[in-house]
Amino acid sequence: MKIELQPDGIWYHGSNKIFSELRTNSTITQWKELAEAFSHQPDSLGYDDNGVIRHNGTEKGYLYIVDEPVTIDIDIYQHPKTTMDKNAEFLTRKPLKVKLICEL
Repeated sequence: MKIELQPDGIWYHGSNKIFSELRTNSTITQWKELAEAFSHQPDSLGYDDNGVIRHNGTEKGYLYIVDEPVTIDIDIYQHPKTTMDKNAEFLTRKPLKVKLICEL
């Protein structure tokens, strides 16, 4: 599946915890539904060519947006060990402010 990045797009993080700042090496994505799925802490997660996500997570989740500007290859970088398509997962190089946008 091809995932297009928007340089000024919204970056999401899903978690089962409440906080206001992401730690260094946290995962973020511009794919909102992927962040939502990760918020449920699945042991297994996958998606098909149409972007339909399946996972076995059961935790209560929280969806965040990164609440400061992000520059690819400076503030974040492609996850080097991902099994997902290019542009699906990025890791943070530094702590980033986040804003809770909903409970899942």
